[in-house]
Amino acid sequence: MPAPLPRGRELRPHHQRQYLRRRRLALALVLLSVAGGTLLVTAFGGGGSPPPELIPAASASRLLPAGPPTLQAIAHLGSLAVEFPVNQRRVTAVGYYGSADGALTLDPLGTQANQGLLRRLWHAIAGGSSGSPRWYFLPGGQGPSTSALEVGAPSGTDVYAPVTGTIVGIDKVILNGKPEGDEIEIEPTSAPSLVVSVSTIAPDPSLVVGASVTEDASKLGEVLDLARVETQALARYTDDAGNHVLIEVHPAATLDVP
Repeated sequence: MPAPLPRGRELRPHHQRQYLRRRRLALALVLLSVAGGTLLVTAFGGGGSPPPELIPAASASRLLPAGPPTLQAIAHLGSLAVEFPVNQRRVTAVGYYGSADGALTLDPLGTQANQGLLRRLWHAIAGGSSGSPRWYFLPGGQGPSTSALEVGAPSGTDVYAPVTGTIVGIDKVILNGKPEGDEIEIEPTSAPSLVVSVSTIAPDPSLVVGASVTEDASKLGEVLDLARVETQALARYTDDAGNHVLIEVHPAATLDVP
């Protein structure tokens, strides 16, 4: 950077222009250095763990009864569409992680919100997933990275069937040795070789095995408050405890015919 001018010295016009150009050049070099360092740290610091992106505080409309969701797919598995299980106005965040119990890989719809800078640049150039919903990779899990789907919503939110089909199982979920809600298993009409499980919910008492359910219309139960029994990964991206509906898709059990 140029040395400061001696006091009392007056520049000629062309010297003054040169001095100003040198100052602007020095300032530009400093800004470029800072920007370059930030770019390197962001690009190579890991694609899955940027600073948490919080959802804005819940509005009054999110806290009121919202009714069933609007028909909208949140993920696909082949020809099977998995629909939103809660009203979209109640959704706090959407996340995926690797299930350890043999769940199949889901194809998320929308945009990954916590992808790294290089991947964002690549998608901007080559095209890729875009639009809503915005979703996050969550830490933990040992299976395929998008085999477990969490749809965040405040506890007490009504949960609806994510597929049309038949209830083939209702089982207690055990956490830390205690029952915490139920898992509802649905055989989709459009994909009878699969079973869609919906858990971390308090089931509707009217549900029975063999009952037919309709996507986005049949109520399965309500979102449980699990913050008292476990730390929920989705809370990193919400303004609450990260309560959610958990959805997985498994192959249907093969029955042995004697």
